[in-house]
Amino acid sequence: MAHATFPVEVLTPEGEVFNGEVEMISTRTVVGTIGILANHQPIMTMLDPTELRLYKSENDILRFAQGAGYLQMTENHALLLVQDAIPAEDLDVADLEAQLDDARTRHDSAAEGSGERARAARDVRRAEAFLAVAKND
Repeated sequence: MAHATFPVEVLTPEGEVFNGEVEMISTRTVVGTIGILANHQPIMTMLDPTELRLYKSENDILRFAQGAGYLQMTENHALLLVQDAIPAEDLDVADLEAQLDDARTRHDSAAEGSGERARAARDVRRAEAFLAVAKND
């Protein structure tokens, strides 16, 4: 069954990744997975690294490895401001595994409670999420 569409913009620090109409957004907030359909109640939430799915139709799904960021849904328009949004087919498993190993090493060698350890923990979560997207492609 077709759903009503609504405009979505996905922006990163490098620029616009997507701007178009979709039937649904599927992503992960800091409290869990969320699906957004047309006419969703206004929401502003923080996003965790995960797989972002933009459903242009039931059979036309755009998949991205999504970094941390924010989602705003107002007046039937969604705006995602994220650190990264890399098409799933552009991910390199070997590169992501190397990033994950590096992040784990930095995390394990950093002092407990330090900013360096917190940054490394964030990098571990990002690499794990992106690797899951890459292996699911």
